[in-house]
Amino acid sequence: MSNMAFSDIKLEHKQQALADLRSVKELFASRGWFAGTSGNLSVRVGDYTPDEFYFAITASGKDKTVHTPEDYLFVDKDGKACEATSLKPSAETLIHNEIYRLTGAGAIFHVHSVYSAVMSEWFWERRAVPVDGVELIKGLNIWDEEAHIDIPIVSNFAEIPRIVPEVTERLDKRIPGIILRKHGIYAWGANAFEAKRHIEAFEFLFEYVYRWEMLNGRK
Repeated sequence: MSNMAFSDIKLEHKQQALADLRSVKELFASRGWFAGTSGNLSVRVGDYTPDEFYFAITASGKDKTVHTPEDYLFVDKDGKACEATSLKPSAETLIHNEIYRLTGAGAIFHVHSVYSAVMSEWFWERRAVPVDGVELIKGLNIWDEEAHIDIPIVSNFAEIPRIVPEVTERLDKRIPGIILRKHGIYAWGANAFEAKRHIEAFEFLFEYVYRWEMLNGRK
């Protein structure tokens, strides 16, 4: 087991994580995926074991359409700040903690889009959004011809700790994403580039499924 301390992580690696977050935040904000101060982004830094890891995450309650010195902070596997700060991590940091613990991902991005929220309610009874044979499934690194996937949906409770056990139970290692009901998608990847690709693929798939259901008059 690693005994890595936060202070052992190289400064340039921390700065790269913040640069990645700034770039992705600006891009996603331009797409309208951070209504109000919603959404959260994180990038892991340093070595990883399921019992010890660190990541940079967006601070709670910040306007994600602008850049300030108070946009991010570093936290540990329990979501506790690694440095002296008055900033609070996103309220949903515990979900990031659990996804990192289960997957060893390098980055996790969470956005609120209309299509993901609508589809999560439309398919709530089956607890997954089904997608059949759409090309952009390959954007999730799933290469089967005419692949079928089911994107898991979990409950959205006001108390975040109540959500975590469902994430633990429903997370599918093959599908790099999970939806909170009437809320939004969490997507992850080995690094910021891959997590960005995955969230873009999911957003395309949600819109595709929505439009397909509309065309077919599903009720």
